[in-house]
Amino acid sequence: MNKRYFFLNFFILLAFSSCKEAEAEKKALALETPTSSESREIWSQEKANSWYGQQPWLVGANFNPSTAINQLEMWQEETFDPETIDKELGWAEDLGMNTMRVYLHDLLHKNDPEGLYKRMDEYLEIADSHGIKTLFVFFDSCWDPFPQAGEQRDPKPHVHNSGWVQSPGQEVLKDSTEYPRLERYVKETIGQFREDKRILGWDVWNEPDNMTGPSYEDVEIENKVELVLPLLEKAFVWARSVNPSQPLTSGIWVGDWSTHDGLKPIEKVQIEQSDIISFHNYDDPGEFEKRIEWLQRYDRPILCTEYMARPNGSTFEGFLPIAKENNIGMYNWGFVNGKTQTIYPWDSWTKTYTSEPDLWFHDIFKADGTPYKEEEVELIKNLTVSEVNEERR
Repeated sequence: MNKRYFFLNFFILLAFSSCKEAEAEKKALALETPTSSESREIWSQEKANSWYGQQPWLVGANFNPSTAINQLEMWQEETFDPETIDKELGWAEDLGMNTMRVYLHDLLHKNDPEGLYKRMDEYLEIADSHGIKTLFVFFDSCWDPFPQAGEQRDPKPHVHNSGWVQSPGQEVLKDSTEYPRLERYVKETIGQFREDKRILGWDVWNEPDNMTGPSYEDVEIENKVELVLPLLEKAFVWARSVNPSQPLTSGIWVGDWSTHDGLKPIEKVQIEQSDIISFHNYDDPGEFEKRIEWLQRYDRPILCTEYMARPNGSTFEGFLPIAKENNIGMYNWGFVNGKTQTIYPWDSWTKTYTSEPDLWFHDIFKADGTPYKEEEVELIKNLTVSEVNEERR
């Protein structure tokens, strides 16, 4: 080959390659650092309430298929189980449920973002076929602070949520050099689905100041909340920066919320940065109603994203009628008894159980789809069906 043509072709190829790399870098940079015109503000009260006015009365559960011990096992390619998801969401549809709260994990994005999005889309297609919209959760401060991707451990016999893992884990939380990766996780995931009508919203961080109680308190770091607080603030900014059409939230879960000034700093961030208000309550109906009254001062839509612990007095019959009267969206914890073993109470971490408790803590269905309590199923159906009939009128 003529040397002149060889070098000409070489430089053309080099230039083409450089252009491709520059274009790829430009796209990545655009996603990581959106322009100010793309970023949106926190929704106004009017916008939030207008959005909520377009929704049915939201009733659903925190969903993890019975074949998965945690978020990682639900979503990883080797253990993703669309058949079980389809079957169990079919049972939810039969109850009249129209929404589910579902946890993601930063390690899923770190190891296989495209695979995660593919499986999220497959899940959303299944959920949508059952008339169910999803509230996705990005981060979680509860249970095991040392998550590991790959094959997950077997459940500890008779122990509540024995394999659930935090996101991010403790080591990442302590290492600020990992934060850009968390930023990409939030921005790229929302960016992938920011106009997807199958998604109800994004729950930025579950119980961010939870110190895990007796389950992992011996290994939790004392300054956990000090690390989480600024990262929570950043996570809200990251999420808004890609201009999602869906609302953002993070649920407050314990303490005295009777005045805004009396809130803890982390609770103020959760309330002030949320488009819609969310909270958790596992107490009796009187306490549930009191907390609704406290939160109504914000004049925004309210979701109770965790409730229902039968021995505590937090029940469907006690909570759902109050919620319907006040138009509060409701997500009970647990759906089908499975590898999370949440039919057992929280104290199973300190008290030995050797058989199924007489009174289930969480969950609605046995693994074969049989209701734990037929009267609960009928109550949920009656309330959701009457809601549909009212809408039709």
